[in-house]
Amino acid sequence: MIGKLRGKVDAIGEGFLIVDVGGVGYEVQASSRTLRNLKIGDEVSLTIDTHVREDSIRLFGFASEVERSWFRTLQNVQGVGSKVALGLLGTLSPQELANAIALGDWASVEQAPGIGKKLAMRIVAELKDKAPGLTAAGLTIPAAGHGAGAPPENNAAAEAMSALSNLGYQPAQASAAVAVAMKELGEGADTAKLIRRGLKELAR
Repeated sequence: MIGKLRGKVDAIGEGFLIVDVGGVGYEVQASSRTLRNLKIGDEVSLTIDTHVREDSIRLFGFASEVERSWFRTLQNVQGVGSKVALGLLGTLSPQELANAIALGDWASVEQAPGIGKKLAMRIVAELKDKAPGLTAAGLTIPAAGHGAGAPPENNAAAEAMSALSNLGYQPAQASAAVAVAMKELGEGADTAKLIRRGLKELAR
């Protein structure tokens, strides 16, 4: 099974790219967000999810391990296949998706292609308990490669979530509170401000 590819971008198409690894071209399906940040000739390192079926082997490429984790987790929801999961990750970054789920914001999820209101609400409801773990991972795992367009680390948010959890709040509660704080204060807010705003939210 292929778990990672590092090479040059040889071609970019609708929903896929060709990665040249030592003269061998691998066709990798990727989200529109990932593809937008790549150019032909770029050196790229992608985390790969390999799907093997009787009649085909498909490679899905991601800018980071956490993005791949979201891709896999999303497909546990009934009605979400690889195409819909990629479309959602092309519309929302892993952090935006985590925030939307933590806040119960199904309308943001509904913006993705192939997702209607009913499915968006199901995604938010079923993944609410899983989002905190994936959020924390997304805030601490660095991007997998140059040119992949992953957002920078946000250790302040991860530290704020950890601090609130240490105070006895459930991970889902801490995640939701920090998501509200980030939405209000901006992603540049420091840990102390996020904790204060998060505690205010939890006190409601």
